[in-house]
Amino acid sequence: MAKFEEVNKKTIPKHVAIIMDGNGRWAKQKGRLRIFGHKGGVKAVQSTIEGAAKVGVKYVTLYAFSTENWNRPKFEVNALMDLLVDTIKKEVKTLNKNKIRLQAIGDLDSLPKRAQEKLQSAIDETASNDHMTLVLALSYSAKWEMINAVKSIASKLKEGSISDHEINEELIDNSLSTAGIPNPELMIRTSGEHRISNFLLWQLAYAELYFTPKLWPDFRDEDFYDALISFQNRERRFGKTSEQLTEKNN
Repeated sequence: MAKFEEVNKKTIPKHVAIIMDGNGRWAKQKGRLRIFGHKGGVKAVQSTIEGAAKVGVKYVTLYAFSTENWNRPKFEVNALMDLLVDTIKKEVKTLNKNKIRLQAIGDLDSLPKRAQEKLQSAIDETASNDHMTLVLALSYSAKWEMINAVKSIASKLKEGSISDHEINEELIDNSLSTAGIPNPELMIRTSGEHRISNFLLWQLAYAELYFTPKLWPDFRDEDFYDALISFQNRERRFGKTSEQLTEKNN
């Protein structure tokens, strides 16, 4: 509660992206299999999302499964997909209770059929919620997304529906899987790693980056508020000088 009170409710970032890292190391520390860490990470998701909704964040994007994660051992991938299905099924009621809409980005067709069906069902059941939007990045990578955007734009050029003069930031924004979603202002990564790992490369161009050594299963709403407080204590210049920002605010 103390951390919640420290957060300035007038300067809440509209969109926070999170790389949930450290599940495997957390499980290893406890002498358990990696899937035990992934299950432990579900509690961190619940606490973080509820905390974000409470403080007024409008969008949270979770890097849940990257395209590179398909290269992990088959047993772990299968267990992750089963956990995904079970978690989505269990959390729909809570999402609706908190008026949280669920969306997903990534190569969703590559997910197992059962996971696709449960995901789409949850998206449909929460579609009318308007307090916050939870975006799951599943079978996602920024390079995959950008290649698809380039292909889409190239196709439109070829058919003549656009000219090369119309290729600008707005067109690229609208060609990405996050079209219609504001770019993240804050990106959080747990576990002490200092990498973006192929996550929202275009969208994170001007995001503030926050790294914490805490492993994801141990992350809670209070830790999320710490990240918000750090964000609020930074000067965001967007290429301008501090003096220019001071003049604008006076």
